[in-house]
This record gives sequence, structure tokens and C-alpha cells, in this order.
Amino acid sequence: MTDDKRDQAIKACEDALRAELAYNGDHDILAGENAIIERLLERRSEVADAYVEIFDRLGERHYGVPKLLGVVVTTAALWSPRQVAQTCAARDRLLKVNELIATRAAELASLLVERSELHDRSGFSGNTHYHICRVIEDAASDNYLYKSWVKQKMASLRGEFDLKYWPRIHEVVAALGRDAEHVQLEATDPITAAATKGNRRSRADFFKALYEAIDENSDGRFGTLPPGLRLTDNVIASLANCALDLPPDQLVDGAYVKRLRQRARGRRSTKRGAATRTAAAPMSTPEGYNAQRSSGPR
Repeated sequence: MTDDKRDQAIKACEDALRAELAYNGDHDILAGENAIIERLLERRSEVADAYVEIFDRLGERHYGVPKLLGVVVTTAALWSPRQVAQTCAARDRLLKVNELIATRAAELASLLVERSELHDRSGFSGNTHYHICRVIEDAASDNYLYKSWVKQKMASLRGEFDLKYWPRIHEVVAALGRDAEHVQLEATDPITAAATKGNRRSRADFFKALYEAIDENSDGRFGTLPPGLRLTDNVIASLANCALDLPPDQLVDGAYVKRLRQRARGRRSTKRGAATRTAAAPMSTPEGYNAQRSSGPR
């Protein structure tokens, strides 16, 4: 590539970064991403070759260069090793909170049953809620929309159907506990799923998130990047080193990125092979029989 074309590529990429930085500054948003953009601009020599490849791949594609650089910046801001660790800690806490809800809901449901029994046989009674509609009305006392649109209809229903038609308060609480006890957590988007997969945290989490983010922004998924876009390993490494501001002892190279890709490809191949073997297993084998049972109607 001639020096003129190289300069053109670098300028196109840096212009895209400066435009994003200016927009964010004008709207006082995304301080974390702005710091990454400034670092990329300051360390031109480290990412110049990456800019050349990006421009060569996407320079003639509408909004291709800004989109890809935006994906890199956003992924570095949201899915750095520290951010991934925080996300996984939040996931673990969510699991723990559901466990606590399940335990305490069961305890509360038991206490509510005991209170009802004491009301019936102790000779004393408190002016506490006994009807689920009363609980709803109390909880919605500050909800203008409930009072305007729902309250009267709820009162009519309560008048039409006596207590035996409604769940008891302790049954509602117990249902909340069962719901929390049997929860199955799932990532709310593919990038989160990719970044947090597995139990061991490492720099590899960022690269998994980056590759997934590139796929998510391809035009095959209503984005602007070409489907199947893959930059060279050296380019990915240089962008990651700068965007993540990795210290000297944690810098990655193309060989590191290549190993990550090969391991990911191997895992995908293994899963596809296992799925194919299960689907093709004859009914006469235990594997085939169990596969047919698990996939058939209950």
C-alpha cells in the first residue's frame, strides 16, 4: 500500500473516532467510551496497521468504518476484564438473592398460616389483611393509574366472588418462593452470554464478546457490517491492547488471539458432532432411546 493510501486509511478511522468523541462530548454522555477513543487517537502508532486493514475491508461500505470502530470501543467499555468480573458477580448475587427469596417466602408463608390459625382459636384478632385484594389495594395506594382504571373493577370482582374464589395471601407468598427457587438464569443478549460463559475469568472474555458484537452488528442481523467479517489476529490484538489499556505484562499478540479462535472453533465442532450423533442414534441404543424420549411429547 502506498503512503498516500495508508494516510487516507488512518485519517478515515481517526475522523470516525473524532466524530463520535465530539458527539458524545456535545451530549455529555459515555465518558468511559470517550476515554477509550482518546487513547486510540493518542496511540496512533500502535493501531495504524489495524486502521489500514479496517479501511481496506470496510472503506467502501456505507458506515462500515465508524460502525466497526464503535463496536470495538463499546465492547472495550462494557466488557473489559473488570466489567466482566462485575457482571459475573452480579449474576452470582442474583442467584443468591433468589435463594434467599425462596427461603424467606417459605418462612413468611408458614407464619401467615400460623397467624390465621391463631386468629381462629386464640380469642384475639388483629386488623391485618386477610384478602389478597386488600393487599393489592394497599400496595397500589400511591399508584394513580391503578386508582383511576383498576381499583373500581377490582372492587366489583371482589364483591362478585367471595373469599373462596381467591388465593390466600400465604399461597401467593409461597408461589413467589417457588418461582424464585426454580429460576433458571439466562443472559439477556448474545454478547452477555458470550462474555460470561464458563467459570474462569480472563482476557479471553473480552475477545469472545468482541467477536459476538461484530456478528450482532452484521447486516445478516440487521446491522451494517458484512456477515462473517473477520479481521486478522494481529489487528484484533493491537486494538485490544490499546482499547483495554493492557499493562506491558498482559499484552496479547496475534498468536494469542489465534489460539482463542481455534479453541472456540474446536468447542463448536465438538458440540455439533455430539448433537449430530444424538440425532442420528438408533432407537435400539440407550443413547438413541433416551434422545427420543427427551425430545418426544410428554
